[in-house]
Amino acid sequence: MIGVFGSRANRVARWLWIGESVLVVLAVVAAIWLRFPDDPAGRDLLFQRGPVPALLVAAFVTLSMAAFGLYQSHIRLNRSELLLRLLLAFCFGGVALLVLYYLVPPMYIGRGLLAITLALGFAGVYGLRILVQWLMRGEAYKRRVLVYGAGRNADLINCRMRRRADRQSFAVVGFLPVPGQQVVVSEALCLDAGESLPVLVQRLGVHEIVVAPDERRGGLPMEDILACAQRGVSVVNLPAFFEREAGMIKLEVVDPSSLVFSGGFDHSVMRRLSKRAFDLAAALVLLVVGWPAMLLVALAVRLEDGGPALYRQVRVGEGGRSFELAKFRSMRTDAEKDGVAQWASSNDDRTTRVGRFIRKTRLDELPQLFNVLAGDMSFVGPRPERPQFVDQFNDEIRYYRVRHSVKPGLTGWAQLRYPYGASAADAHEKLKFDLFYVKNHGLLFDFLILLQTVEVVLFGRGAR
Repeated sequence: MIGVFGSRANRVARWLWIGESVLVVLAVVAAIWLRFPDDPAGRDLLFQRGPVPALLVAAFVTLSMAAFGLYQSHIRLNRSELLLRLLLAFCFGGVALLVLYYLVPPMYIGRGLLAITLALGFAGVYGLRILVQWLMRGEAYKRRVLVYGAGRNADLINCRMRRRADRQSFAVVGFLPVPGQQVVVSEALCLDAGESLPVLVQRLGVHEIVVAPDERRGGLPMEDILACAQRGVSVVNLPAFFEREAGMIKLEVVDPSSLVFSGGFDHSVMRRLSKRAFDLAAALVLLVVGWPAMLLVALAVRLEDGGPALYRQVRVGEGGRSFELAKFRSMRTDAEKDGVAQWASSNDDRTTRVGRFIRKTRLDELPQLFNVLAGDMSFVGPRPERPQFVDQFNDEIRYYRVRHSVKPGLTGWAQLRYPYGASAADAHEKLKFDLFYVKNHGLLFDFLILLQTVEVVLFGRGAR
């Protein structure tokens, strides 16, 4: 799980969550004093109930923030977008708390007190976010990285991680060319190879060395690298760096040994049991909450053109086994009358009016909850593809078969990090995130993906 939670950006997100939880708890305490300034008995009565009511408010608010994508390190938000998402998150969290108080009256703290708490908490969290954004723009809080290599592999860092949002947690101090290997990185970013690696690392205050040569057969300066490691400098290879900082398996540089010896791929009995329990619980809860919407969608699809409400399609699941996936029909009944599988395109003219709405809101995916209950799918995992596309990708894309070592999912890491895929090139890019999930999946990771999927649905990212 190092790849999921090990980057400095994710550590910042964790500390941010802790800090904001504390702020909301303090907001509850401050709200009590403001609400009952001249009533010591009222204050004492609330304080005697212990910390549970305040912790519940903090938990509901921060979970709501997670659902609105406010703990995703890769999402770039300007101040107006941050303000909007925070406002929606606090409103959503407040409504969820009112539902909880209706179900569990002893936890009720009063509407006035809750309103003051949410107002104070909103102000405090927004101020903290602005402060953190200002601090993270500086270099002092970033990990100083030296890249050993200046060829094609090393230049992938510049190509794939060129945005400020991609480098929130680290700063590249330079690229050190490998003797005898081609230099692709801009000369302005290259370091003078005249100094030894330990001297260079000490002079530049380097925290980490990323080993990224194009060719290893010439040998690495292991004595120099060991000397740096003995001084406390972290040493990682390029695949591990991408996995940790970008949340992906970079197919261009990874090799089988990197996948085999770096850990992960947990298929223990406990993991399988916990995943199945998570799937059943999540699917049943969503069915209980969503069945009225499912009835309305089925009726709307049926009324639009008189065709069937459900559409069934063969997909490839765990171990390469095929199963029949169910969706609400979003296209005309003759969308594939020639029998040839086709990608859905932007503004696809085969999509019905109701279909455009349910695809945008992901309501067309709800019947797959029955696939989850049947055990063909998981709630979280790589999205299942059609057999025709899988056969093509197995031949064209390295490691594509690896994604079938787990059950396909209703939602997944690739759906959060990459838009809708409609080509072999898109499948190649999404595979980087799917492999990351397959290698690092766990109960907490599944829960985080589930929360962040709410943000994807609400803001309509990646739908067609």
